[in-house]
Amino acid sequence: MEKLAKATGAKIVASLKDLNSESLGTARVIEETKIGDDKLTYVRDAKNPMAVTVVLRGGTEHVVDEADRSLHDALCVVRDAIEDGKIVAGGGAPEAETSKQLREYAVKVGGREQLAIEAFADAMEAVPLALAENAGLDPIDIMVDLRAKHENPENRWYGVDVFSGEIKDTRALNVLEPLRVKIQVVKSATEAASMILRIDDVVASKGTKGPPMPPGGGPGGMPGGMPGGEDY
Repeated sequence: MEKLAKATGAKIVASLKDLNSESLGTARVIEETKIGDDKLTYVRDAKNPMAVTVVLRGGTEHVVDEADRSLHDALCVVRDAIEDGKIVAGGGAPEAETSKQLREYAVKVGGREQLAIEAFADAMEAVPLALAENAGLDPIDIMVDLRAKHENPENRWYGVDVFSGEIKDTRALNVLEPLRVKIQVVKSATEAASMILRIDDVVASKGTKGPPMPPGGGPGGMPGGMPGGEDY
């Protein structure tokens, strides 16, 4: 109702008594169309057509739900790109470039921290690896070619082309993603991994206690804990 009011320039009223000429909106065509077993009312050529309705149809409820989810994700991606005005390449290019820079930084840090940074760099490459595996490509060959491409700073836009099985400039292929989505993905994955590590620490600390002492405080459960039958 709110979207219909915005599109037609009408005002929502709570009662017919409040209805007047100023509350009415305008549209050139209002028609009822039957699609399948459902009747839908279409309002076309409204005064301010900034709102639209997308009708999704499918053979089963599951198909419709999947189409609804895909459309919602696509709209959210477009919204994020418009609001922030910042995008990155797709096809695993940002992850490969971030992994490369993390490894270069790890060498400068050294010590145990270097191992943690390198492990984070390996985790970043999970995205291009998953893309390669889902596309039926050899993940090892893909990662070798991807790392080789990103050795050149000018190739930071290069990612996995799942159609050709090659490493190409995803910007030229129009495979792009909003920066906000990438940042949120890395934050969520890092927080989840940190939470699991904290749980492991708690379990490990509880498991460090030794076995309980037998009755009497000594081996074999002897009353005094000392051989010979005398208590001290």
